[in-house]
Formats: sequence, C-alpha cells, structure tokens
Amino acid sequence: MVGTESERGRHGMPWFQPGRIAAMLLLALSVLAPSCGFKALAADTIVDALGRTVAPGQASRILTLGSDVTEIVYALGAGQRIVAVDRGSKYPDTVTQKPNVGYRRQLSVEGIAGLRPDLILAAQDSGPPEAVEVLKSLAIPIVFIPQDNSREGIERKITLIAAALRLEDKGKVVSSQVLNAFQAATDLASRIPPERRKKVVFFHGLVRLSAAGAGTSAGAIIRYAGGLNPMDVVQGYKAASEEKLIEMAPDVILMMSDGKGGPTLEQVFGNRALAATPAAATKALVVLDGAYMIGFGPRTADAIRDLAKALYPQG
Repeated sequence: MVGTESERGRHGMPWFQPGRIAAMLLLALSVLAPSCGFKALAADTIVDALGRTVAPGQASRILTLGSDVTEIVYALGAGQRIVAVDRGSKYPDTVTQKPNVGYRRQLSVEGIAGLRPDLILAAQDSGPPEAVEVLKSLAIPIVFIPQDNSREGIERKITLIAAALRLEDKGKVVSSQVLNAFQAATDLASRIPPERRKKVVFFHGLVRLSAAGAGTSAGAIIRYAGGLNPMDVVQGYKAASEEKLIEMAPDVILMMSDGKGGPTLEQVFGNRALAATPAAATKALVVLDGAYMIGFGPRTADAIRDLAKALYPQG
C-alpha cells in the first residue's frame, strides 16, 4: 500500500511498516540504550508537556525540534551538545552547520535514530502522530516542550529544558533576563492609546491567504505589540476571502520572510483581495523572520519591540 506524503521516509517509501518499525526498535534498544545511560540515571526524572515522566539521562547528544527549543538550549550555553535540528531552527547562525532532520511535523523516525541522539527535545506539535508514537517507544528519551504563546509559556519552556539538561541554576538566570525583557517590551506597547491601535492581519502566504486567528502565536505577537487582530473572532488559521478582508479593513499586513528578499510590496498588494484594503493605500507591509517573530523563545521580546516600532514609528 502506498503511504501518504507525511508517511513517507526520506527515500519516498512508506516508513510506517511493522517490519521496519521492529527493526528500528531493535536497533535503538541494542545500540542506543548503552550509550545514553538511561538505567543509571532513571531516578532523575522530569514531567514533560504531555504529562509523561521522563529520565533525560546524560543529554550529551541532543536533537532539538522547534526553533524556540533550539534557541533556549543555546541560551542555556548547551548549544555544543546539539547534534541535529529541525528545518525551522536557524538561529544562531552556527545552527545551519548541523544536520537537519526536516520539518518537525513530518519526521522520519529512521533518520532521527540514525543520528544516535541520547535525548530529543521536541516541540509539543511535532509529528506526524504515528512517528511520534514510535519515537516514544524507543530507548532514546524524548521530552515534549509546551506550545504556549505567552510570557508564562516562555518561562515554562526554559524551566523544563533547563531541568532536562541539569542546568537549573542557569535556567533561572536566563528566565529572569528573558522575562524582564518581555515585560519591558509589552509595557512599551501597552502605552499605545486605544484610538491609535492599528488593525493587523498576519498571512502565512499569498496563495490561500490563510490568516492567523485566536490561539496562534502570530495573533499573540500582534496583541503584545499593541496591534488589533480582526481575525481573532476565529480559532487558528482560516482562509480570508476578498469580502472578509474588505470588511476587516486591516491597516497593516504582516508576513513572514521567504528568505529571498520577499514578499515584496508588489507581490502582496498585487493580490486582488489585499489591494482593496486600507493597508494597500498606505503600502503598510511588515515582514519579519518567521522563527524570530512567532517562536516564543529568548528573542520574543525583541520581536515584540520591532513589530511595535514598525506599527507605530512615531512612538
């Protein structure tokens, strides 16, 4: 039977086959378990975002899944322990020199096991579900990090990762610095009077015009930066029609960088639906790096400040 795209491994073949899974399990149990010191450190456990009790072990060969997860490990001074990252992890620059396991929601179990990590730190939304279930069953400890788009969420991430790496004291220092910066950035944005607040809509891309609603990291960043998100009446990402955009009348369009110098003003406001918005009249487009803008990690305070300055250049 031919698998779906998310079920395929790196070679284009369906990976979710009983025989292959059994072989991978045997490989992990016989080869990886002795190197990670799992049994010797079984008493030192933490509880992850899924409520699972995990013994992180030595954590000398870490695989990180999630830009925020990777950045926190570096902020804790443990970046040299990372042996591989996901496609979304691009900061700091040295990350690009490490092996890449692809998109964190389309993981290949075989590819991950082949890198021989002794700890996986994974964003809570990693997938697909079938791959995650196999990863849980391996001898490699895996700790799921919460997806929480808030100041408190960043603190929880740092605290959990620091505990997994046995860097609790360093974690307290990093948390204090990050949370103080976050509070300062949101305090600045909160001074924008209600009548001056601009309506901002975030789009992932221009093909379907899928806009960020309530419960999204982009929606949270807009709010923290002093903007108003007219899409917050819906949950998650929803397609926005031309009629809906005219009704919402956004003052600013917010998008992620495509890494090639775009999207440009011509590309964005050349779109028929977006051309009819107030944002088009003033050419109000803000483009930020994706991981920087919506990662909710150590750099989020800077992203909030940058977006607030772009929205309200006069202060």
